[in-house]
Amino acid sequence: MEDVLVVGTGLIGTSVALALTARGVRVYLRDSDPASARIASSLGAGSVEEPSTTVDLAVVAVPPALVPDVLVRLQAEGVARHYTDVASVKARPQHEATALACDNARYVGGHPMAGSERSGPLTARADLFDGCNWVLTPTSDTGTETLNAAFELVAMCGAVPVLMEAAAHDRAVGLVSHAPHLVASLVAALLEPAEERLVSLAGSGVRDLTRTATADPDLWVDILGANALVVADLLEELSEGLDDAVMGLRCMGSTDEDKRSDGARVVADLLRRGQAGRARISAKHGTVPEQYDTVTVLIGDQPGELARLFTDTARAGVNVEEVYLEHSAGRMTGLVQLSVVRNLRKVLVTTLQNHGWRHR
Repeated sequence: MEDVLVVGTGLIGTSVALALTARGVRVYLRDSDPASARIASSLGAGSVEEPSTTVDLAVVAVPPALVPDVLVRLQAEGVARHYTDVASVKARPQHEATALACDNARYVGGHPMAGSERSGPLTARADLFDGCNWVLTPTSDTGTETLNAAFELVAMCGAVPVLMEAAAHDRAVGLVSHAPHLVASLVAALLEPAEERLVSLAGSGVRDLTRTATADPDLWVDILGANALVVADLLEELSEGLDDAVMGLRCMGSTDEDKRSDGARVVADLLRRGQAGRARISAKHGTVPEQYDTVTVLIGDQPGELARLFTDTARAGVNVEEVYLEHSAGRMTGLVQLSVVRNLRKVLVTTLQNHGWRHR
């Protein structure tokens, strides 16, 4: 792959462009907002000039609702030999593009499973896709050369290709992304009218739960609109669990001992199912959470403390798989959770204790 046109210079499009330019690919940038394309270009993502010849691949990095029109227009221009997109919904754009006479032999849908609650070219990173899954949704019409071009794109961006049917992809992202985003927004909306003294007690739990609620509402209206029925079905399933939780909690607040006992069983069952579901989320690609354990270390709020902790961890010869920092403004201490391979936990704890660290 020698040259690529990236259409749309938001977080994902610019990150794709940065990853490709780092691999020596000539990248051309196009955006309906010329200022965004110029910013991406100034970051080293590519050129805002139009390509003088047909490029190897066009990457459509626009909201799902715009993908069909942009894709068909690009094909009419003949700007590329092959085409893909990076929209977070696949079935509806694919169907609408077909209705607009898209050349499906030269198009394959794609979705890198990476991103951020922030948007725009200034948030882009060349390593955004390193190690992440990148779903490709070929159809029976997709040409072999087009699929190979998409594979090459994924490889150059450092991601792992995953082949899925479009409908299965949309159900999956509805389950792991779209419905959770709405739930996060619903929880965050409870905080909006609450008294300041109540909200000031918020800790890491509610911050983690509502993190994605900070994302651009207009962008998410487009995403949810393209996958609306899938998300509605998932929320309907969720509402059944909420009804059970409400019933159980009201029973637990009853003066009747039998009702309290019944309610506790309902709530306990929900919590156990939640624990079991959470355990299915891999801690690292290709692994299962049970292979890891967490070491929680108390850390002071002074410059250099995190660096000292990581240095002492390295002395133990232990690789840290994930790091989570729990700290609130105004506190002089925080907690750092280090996820490590389970059989190395004791080694790490002993080393850290020998260097004066306190752990939980």
